[in-house]
Amino acid sequence: MVHISDGILSLPVLAAGWAITIALLAVALWWSKKKGNLEEEIPKLSVMTAAFFIASLIHIPVGPTSAHLILNGLVGVILGIFAIPAIFIGVVLQTVLFQHGGITTIGVNTANMGISALIAYCIFKWGNKVGRSIMRKDLSVGIFGALAGGAGVFLAVIFTAFSLILSSKEAFFAIAIALILAHIPIIVIEAIITGSIVVFLMKAKPELIGGLENDE
Repeated sequence: MVHISDGILSLPVLAAGWAITIALLAVALWWSKKKGNLEEEIPKLSVMTAAFFIASLIHIPVGPTSAHLILNGLVGVILGIFAIPAIFIGVVLQTVLFQHGGITTIGVNTANMGISALIAYCIFKWGNKVGRSIMRKDLSVGIFGALAGGAGVFLAVIFTAFSLILSSKEAFFAIAIALILAHIPIIVIEAIITGSIVVFLMKAKPELIGGLENDE
């Protein structure tokens, strides 16, 4: 699970997580004012926030334990910078309603999954600019959608493991490794899900995919 609970992380890591999250939320707000399209983004933001929130209820058995879907890569591909407020709201709801993670770690959890979502967005957008020049559009969208979906989970797990190790290498190194291994099936599943969804949306309603905006 990539939701870190209260009482685990050191104060500097907690502070850094909140600082990064607040900065990213400010950038998202600034961008929405600059573009003047916040009203247009709200329906997409609401749907993707709900998808991110509900994904935490879908658990995949992994050995003697289980891990749940995250969908932050998909959220990033669809929303771009607006993935940050969507993930923040989703993390808050998951914490308050399901006790997935702690109150003090909302900043770190949002930063870990939010930054991963933004990187997934970049992988999808920039990958397609190259891929569509050498292969069919639907194939490029599917391949880089899958890469973005898998990368979103992989990076979120890496950042979560890094947060634990920064707080106490001796106490959390083994846990961090186990966390990474447990999410390998989730990485594969989310790669397939994201690739399939973006190909469908490309054919049905391409304007919904933020990573394809202004991409002729």
